[in-house]
Amino acid sequence: MNKLVSILFGLILLAAGVYGAFGLPSWGEAAIAFLQGGIVWLVLLIGLMLVILGISDLKG
Repeated sequence: MNKLVSILFGLILLAAGVYGAFGLPSWGEAAIAFLQGGIVWLVLLIGLMLVILGISDLKG
């Protein structure tokens, strides 16, 4: 029963997110802006991680 409740709650949250992104215009624009900023931070952090791993390999 617990798994069924979590699946149902997940579907409700997905439906609310899709409605917010496509049903309300201001929410969709805010979500796209947030994702664009998140992608930039993700690329920067991956680059930093690769530099640190490279320096670590040079030391070893």
